[in-house]
Amino acid sequence: FGIHTLLVVTVTLSPVTATARSENDVTGEDAYPPLWDLAPENLLDFPVKDNKIVISAWNYQERLGVYKSLLNASAKYFGAFGPQNSGNILWGLPLQHGWQFRTGRLADPSGVTSCGYENGEHLCQSVRSWWSCMNYYLAIIPFLGAVEAGLFGQLPYEVEILPPEEQKDDFCYSVKDCWSRMPKLMDDWKAFFEVNNSATFSSFKLDDALGLMWKAHTTSIAYALPKFQDSLKYLSDPEANFGEDWANAVDFIAATHFCTDLPTTNNFQAFLPQRMLAEGDVPPISDFSPQQNKVLLSLKYLHKANKLTGGLLLKLWHKAMSTEAGREMGRKLIEGLTSS
Repeated sequence: FGIHTLLVVTVTLSPVTATARSENDVTGEDAYPPLWDLAPENLLDFPVKDNKIVISAWNYQERLGVYKSLLNASAKYFGAFGPQNSGNILWGLPLQHGWQFRTGRLADPSGVTSCGYENGEHLCQSVRSWWSCMNYYLAIIPFLGAVEAGLFGQLPYEVEILPPEEQKDDFCYSVKDCWSRMPKLMDDWKAFFEVNNSATFSSFKLDDALGLMWKAHTTSIAYALPKFQDSLKYLSDPEANFGEDWANAVDFIAATHFCTDLPTTNNFQAFLPQRMLAEGDVPPISDFSPQQNKVLLSLKYLHKANKLTGGLLLKLWHKAMSTEAGREMGRKLIEGLTSS
C-alpha cells in the first residue's frame, strides 16, 4: 500500500498524538531535567583520582553531569539552531533521563534497598532498575564515544566510570574497555561526534547529524534490550509492557530523524506517564490526562502491530522514511497530530 497510507497508519499509532505545550512552558526552569543546575558543568568538575577523572554513573547528579558536559562541549555546533544551546539535538537524552528520575523509574524496583527513594539515597540509581540500565547505554556509551572522537580535546587524564555493586559484567567502564567489548556501539557514537567535530563542519546538515545520532541511539537500545530482559521482572506487568512499547516506538520515531532539541523534546515528553504504572493500571487510567492515556494506548498498539507483522511494519516505515522528503512528511504528520 502507498507511502502516505503507511505514514498515516503508523503515525496514528505512534506515541506523539498529543497537544503541544506552549513555547513559554519549555523556556522556564522546568524545561530542564531536575537538579540540572547542580550537575557538573564539564569533565574537570568531576573528582580526579590516580590521574583519572572518576565518574559515578550510578549517581543521578553525576550521570546528569556527563550529559551536561556533552551539551556544553557540542554547543558550538548547534548555535545556529536556537538561542542558549536550545537547538542542540543531544537534549533528548538528558530530558528523558530527567523524566525517568522525576517519575521514580531509576529507584530500586525490587524494594530491597533504599536506592533512589526520597527517604533513602535519593540520588542513587539502582542497577536493578530496567530504565537505569537501559539509560547507561544512552549516557555512558555516547559520552565515551565523544571522548574518543576528540569532542573534549586533549584531556589531561583518562576517564574511568565506577562500576555498580552488582551485574558488573553488563557494563563497560573506560574508552578502551568499551571498544573491546562493544565496538559497534562505540563506533556509531564516535561517528556522530566525529562528524560534528571535523573540518567538514562547514557543510554540516542537521538532517545528517540527526540520522547519525538516531542510528547510534537505536543501536544502543537494540544491544541493551536483551541484556536487561531479566530486570523487567522487578516491574509491574503494565510498567514492563510500557518499557518494551517505549523501546519499540523509538525505532519508528528515529526513522523520521525526529528533532530532539530542547523545546521539541519537552513538548512531546509532557505526555509520557508521570508515575510508574502499577498492577491493574489499564487505560483510561483515572489520574492520567486524556493525552497520557492516548500515548500509552498508541505505544501499545504500535508495538502489537509491529509484532503481528513480524517486524514488517517497521521495515515498510523505514522504506517510507528513506528520503528526505519522506522523513519531512513523517515529521509533518506527527506535528499535525500534536497540534490538532
